[in-house]
Amino acid sequence: MSYPEPRYLGERGQVSALFRPASPVPDTGFISYVANQETTNGEFGLYKIDMGPKAMGATEHFHRTISESFYVLSGEIRLYNGERWVTGGEGDFLYVPPGGLHAFQNDSDNPVSLLLLFTPGAPREEYFEKFEEYSQRSSEEQKAFRIRHDQYNTTDMLHD
Repeated sequence: MSYPEPRYLGERGQVSALFRPASPVPDTGFISYVANQETTNGEFGLYKIDMGPKAMGATEHFHRTISESFYVLSGEIRLYNGERWVTGGEGDFLYVPPGGLHAFQNDSDNPVSLLLLFTPGAPREEYFEKFEEYSQRSSEEQKAFRIRHDQYNTTDMLHD
């Protein structure tokens, strides 16, 4: 295995690091934007999810263009790895490559906090911000919204 081709060709480095202080309030109620694709110039998107007890996450789905990784900060979360449900706790990690089936939910009586990493970065913010709004629309509009955001729910495949 080798390193990727260089993307910075300068000799001395540059002042380009970005520091973002922690946000006191999640950006969408339960998701905080740690580093979105705009911030990272499309390299990755990193989000912190804080779910309450007995909270639904996402049903079984896959992405065609992005990988998704889960890192549990605290609590316990149920993660579907494409074959079976596993319980993830503090420090556990799940990597899902493009095309990999996955889902998550909090079945416990306690809150859970996790980091979600998408690579490369994709404009997931609209998906997070408008998901609730689209859940009130027709099934056709919901499906189009998901596809626009590279979210292919397996339940959609049953109705095609």
